[in-house]
Amino acid sequence: MAGFGPHNPPAIHMDPALVKWNQMTVNRHKYFRWTPRTAWITFAYVIVVPAMLGTAGYMTDGKWDMRGKRRGDLISEF
Repeated sequence: MAGFGPHNPPAIHMDPALVKWNQMTVNRHKYFRWTPRTAWITFAYVIVVPAMLGTAGYMTDGKWDMRGKRRGDLISEF
């Protein structure tokens, strides 16, 4: 018979602000709206950031070789 109930109150009182914050995060999907700001943030994280990382990786692919280098050797291949 664990848990809270009329005969087993919590040992400490819950902070109302934390309870409200918890309920807000649990129910966030119910109150989400697409606005220009949320659309731009979604676009940036889904399209722009991966495109930039992919471009940077493609441009530097094979440019540096770290294997078998000694002190004074150049790591750039071209």
